[in-house]
Amino acid sequence: MEEIKKPEVKIEIDENTAQGVYVNLAMIGHSGDEFIIDFIFLQPQNPKAKVRSRIITSPGHVKRLMAALKDNITKYEARFGEIKVTPRPEDNRKVGFYH
Repeated sequence: MEEIKKPEVKIEIDENTAQGVYVNLAMIGHSGDEFIIDFIFLQPQNPKAKVRSRIITSPGHVKRLMAALKDNITKYEARFGEIKVTPRPEDNRKVGFYH
């Protein structure tokens, strides 16, 4: 029986992208065809924040991303211990990575 080889994907990353950016807030929106995820850095005591990156992708890709994140969190916690999550602020502000 002939073995089917999957094509190899070569991924490149430029130096600026490889440096990454810090974010502490995400805003998520969706339509019937796509999800839009804005990654934002909000400085303390500054009412203005800038979107550092925007990802626009399909619902299927978002669901696969969610599964990959869940899998990686499970592996992380098995190795390093439980990740502590700060509870939602009392004043119910939607700032940070809350759902």
